[in-house]
Amino acid sequence: MSKLLFRLRYVPEDEAQDVRDLLEHHGIEYFETSAGLFGISFPAIWVRREPQFESARRLLDEYQQERRERIRSQYQLAREQGETRTAFDNFRENPARFVVSIVLAAAILYFSVWFFFSF
Repeated sequence: MSKLLFRLRYVPEDEAQDVRDLLEHHGIEYFETSAGLFGISFPAIWVRREPQFESARRLLDEYQQERRERIRSQYQLAREQGETRTAFDNFRENPARFVVSIVLAAAILYFSVWFFFSF
């Protein structure tokens, strides 16, 4: 019986492809389900054979740990070099858009809460 290994919703394509390659490299049989035409189904990677699930889970956990460390080190390096974007960078780049976004967020918040305080 098939077992769910990895959910694909909101997963970057490079990570999903890495997981596919990892499973194929180790000879683990799997299949994918897509989000469907309207995007409401369950996109995931499933292991076909239950006996292979534990080894696939172990491989996936190791891969995710390695990826987490790699992404964090890349972020730290970019942060030390001043390449990460901050809210102030967005403001400097396009002040009008930034102010309009803040005003719209405040208006939505006001009208959302106003109903409850009007009683």
